[in-house]
Amino acid sequence: MGVEACLVGEKAILVAYMEAHVPKYHEWMQDPELLRATGSEPLTLDQEFSVQRSWTLDPLKQTFIVLDKELVEGEFVRGDPHIEAMVGDVNVYMNDVDDSKVAEVEIMIAEPKSRGKGLGKESVLMMMAFAVKNFGMRSFCVKIGDSNTASLSLFRNLGFEDSSYSEVFKEVTLELEVTETKLKELLQILNGCR
Repeated sequence: MGVEACLVGEKAILVAYMEAHVPKYHEWMQDPELLRATGSEPLTLDQEFSVQRSWTLDPLKQTFIVLDKELVEGEFVRGDPHIEAMVGDVNVYMNDVDDSKVAEVEIMIAEPKSRGKGLGKESVLMMMAFAVKNFGMRSFCVKIGDSNTASLSLFRNLGFEDSSYSEVFKEVTLELEVTETKLKELLQILNGCR
C-alpha cells in the first residue's frame, strides 16, 4: 500500500489514523515513559482499536499519524510505509464548552530516533493550520506536565504563552491566539504542503 498523504511537509507526512496503525501505536503506549509524558493509561489492544474507531467518528477530534518523510522516501522501507515510517501522532480536540473556536493540541513523537529532528514542530504547525482552515479555530491550548521540558520548550518557541498551572496535576496550560499575522503564517504552511 502506498502512502496516501493528508498533509506533506518538508520533514513530516500526516495521514489519517487507521486501524492498520493501531498495533504499532499500542506498542508505543506500553512504554511507561510515554504514558507518563502523555498522561495516558495503558490500554489493551482491543481497547486501543475501540479508541481508534471512536476517534475516527468523533467530529470534535482530529488525529493524524506522523510519518517521518525521510523514512517514507528511504529505500530501506520494505513493508507498508504507513507502518514502518510511523513515528508519532498529532491531535486537536475541539471540546471547549465555552468556546467552539478553541482547540487543544497534542503531539507525541514516540520513536526516539525521530526526536529532535523538527518533526514535532512541523506536525503541530500543520495540524494547527489544518484546524484553522477546516474548523475555523482561532485559539489553541496545550496542557503539559511540568517535567516535560521538551514539549514545554517546543510550544513556547511556537509562541504559546503560559496561562495557568495546576498544582494537583503538575501541569502547565499554555495558549496561543490566532492573530491576523499568525493566521497568514499558518495558511502559508498549508499552501506549502502537498
